Amino acid sequence: MTAVILERNQDATIYVGGLDEKVTEAILWELFVNSGPVTSVNMPKDRITGTHQGFGFIEFMSEEDADYAIKIMNMIKLFGKPIKVNKASANEKQMDVGANLFVGNLAAEVDEKLLFDTFSAFGVILQPPKIMRDVESGSSKGFAFINFCVF
Repeated sequence: MTAVILERNQDATIYVGGLDEKVTEAILWELFVNSGPVTSVNMPKDRITGTHQGFGFIEFMSEEDADYAIKIMNMIKLFGKPIKVNKASANEKQMDVGANLFVGNLAAEVDEKLLFDTFSAFGVILQPPKIMRDVESGSSKGFAFINFCVF
């Protein structure tokens, strides 16, 4: 038996962020199939808790379907929260690899530069650390993600 690894069509894949904890892959499928034929839905999960991380990827049959979904679905409310929909980038695809580190219990005064300076001693960081912030106030939620080149 041979394993077949299917490569995601990056041009037909969109990123969906700002997802409520109640959102499932089935809910995303049902929502986005209204804008075009969906071939796959992926919501990366935290390896420890098993819960999704508030974002997902949806692959459509064509790039045109993905573009249409971005136009009509961006900023609609799902479970009372506006979702962000845009093209999936190469950086988001790299986050699937597993070199994305969660850092929790951060003090309010910790910023991206301090995280970068501290964690760059452990390996090459692909992009600036992402501190999760409250949408309205901009204040830190006390956790961040750091995307390393290798796991």
